Amino acid sequence: MNWWFGITLWKRVLGGLVLGIAFGLLMTQVMGRAEAADWLGTWVQPIGDIFIRLIRMMIVPLIFTTLVAGVVAMKEPARLGSLGVKTIILYLGTTFFANIIGLGFGALFRPGAGALDSISVAEPTPLSTERPDAIDQILGIIPENPVGALADANILAIIFFALLFGIGILMAREKGEIVGRFFESASDVVLKVTHIVMEVAPFGVFALIAYTTAAYGIEAFISIGWLILAVYLGLIAHMILVYGGLIRFVLGLPVIRFFRGITDAQAVAFSTASSSATLPVTITNVSENLGVKRGVAGSVLPLGATINMDGTALYLGILALFTAQAFGIDLSWWNYLLIAITAAAVSIGAAGIPSASLFLLATVLGTFGASPEQVALVVGFILPVDRIMDMARTVVNVTGDAAVATTVAKWEGELDEDVFRAPATV
Repeated sequence: MNWWFGITLWKRVLGGLVLGIAFGLLMTQVMGRAEAADWLGTWVQPIGDIFIRLIRMMIVPLIFTTLVAGVVAMKEPARLGSLGVKTIILYLGTTFFANIIGLGFGALFRPGAGALDSISVAEPTPLSTERPDAIDQILGIIPENPVGALADANILAIIFFALLFGIGILMAREKGEIVGRFFESASDVVLKVTHIVMEVAPFGVFALIAYTTAAYGIEAFISIGWLILAVYLGLIAHMILVYGGLIRFVLGLPVIRFFRGITDAQAVAFSTASSSATLPVTITNVSENLGVKRGVAGSVLPLGATINMDGTALYLGILALFTAQAFGIDLSWWNYLLIAITAAAVSIGAAGIPSASLFLLATVLGTFGASPEQVALVVGFILPVDRIMDMARTVVNVTGDAAVATTVAKWEGELDEDVFRAPATV
């Protein structure tokens, strides 16, 4: 098995991704799409489900131990304020550019032009336009029971409690040193366990992508291919221009090295379509490959997995123009502005699970008067193949988290550039 472990993990993960697509297509040709999807769902997808369970198992211990250890390593609680402000500004800034790019690609490609005939035969899927109360969302950040928050994997509540706990250790000074050293050691142990879990990644990615390929097939791309092309090209442009520009021109670091360092996280994000499930891999990649100190990685990345949804904001903008074009609705510059603002607002805090963003669409389409019937038809048309676009959106979200974490770490003096510039090892 030495030859297997001698291959860099990201190469094995990408190999699993490619082989999974090929295997899914092969089984579709041999058995037919429905039969292949059923067989792969029964015998192959469980391997992927095991992998997802393993990495979800690591989310809570990794966030809590890493963040507490990071706060302790900062020595001064006041530094958390500087780090938090920079993180929020960067996340909001990248979301703004995502909106602009999404609307630009939607206007350029016009994916909804002539799509009305296809949409009209779709099975309508009604959506609720209700949004959670803002006060309840804020109160939800403060856990009534920290143990319950840990058990429920309430990420924002865990971050809040971990920050307070870390600050408490610093304020206790000598009496808190033993607890601080415990969490530093615990963070090291949890990262090692994450490395063990990541060895399952090539097999998990293979299983997940093989089933997805068979379940949706090439026909799914053809049916709304122009929309999928616009979404994918917009997402790729956002990663290259915004994240690549941030790394290269703002930080002066090599862009290719950045993307190579997070290849594992991108592959897992693409196969799982869940930024939350990818979080342990993202933290590991950013810490081990990009040289971001654990305090920054443990606080910026979990927050990003919750509020940084650039891919969602871009996607909602394109879908809004798709709907307007399909139903012949003329949009003014004011409509464009409202779409951008609303898409950014609803994307913040969107659940990091597959297709969550699609159910925010009703709010965005309401900005230019789309009827509930039109919204239901569009969602019914897109929902069967949304997973194909959701996988790419998740890659963008995870990449954005890593870019912001790297930027904040650089500005805070918490980035080891020797590690960043060295060949990726994880």
